[in-house]
Amino acid sequence: MAPGRLVAIHGPMFAGKTTELLARVVGARARGEHVLVVKPERDTRYSADELVTHAGARIPALNARVAADIAEIFDREAVRPSLVAIDEVHFFASDAVDPIERLLACGTSVIVAGCDIDHFGDVFAPFDALLPRADERVHLRGACARCGAPSTHSERLVAATDRIIVGGAAEFIATCAACFRPSRR
Repeated sequence: MAPGRLVAIHGPMFAGKTTELLARVVGARARGEHVLVVKPERDTRYSADELVTHAGARIPALNARVAADIAEIFDREAVRPSLVAIDEVHFFASDAVDPIERLLACGTSVIVAGCDIDHFGDVFAPFDALLPRADERVHLRGACARCGAPSTHSERLVAATDRIIVGGAAEFIATCAACFRPSRR
């Protein structure tokens, strides 16, 4: 059995990562593929049971509390998915790597989307492990909120000690490397 393909869609917030993921899911379904769409349970910004872009496009999704839930959700499917799409994969950190590798090994393709650099300016796991393994890497950028240059970073606007907070335009802006102001530890 041939291993599945891994596609990594990555970049800062507001770069169109979820939009790209949704487009690929819609395309796969149009080709007759059975696609499993998963999102972190704690991402309830726009919907508890859908992936939703900042522009409002939406698609139903199943929730995973932790990364290990992804494999359990996959195993419960009545029809074996040929593709698993995972949004906000950085919410699962390094714990996402093993379930993704398991899916790939059994011939299932996986598309992940998420932020590759955190608000401190550090690489977000699991992208440190997934990017070298990816068959396709889609590095998206938006526009810097300060100067309009291509964005590379997600800058947190609110004080919080957690590495990950669920937020949108009220909590984050996208910036270029020159305008980026990393959070303080």
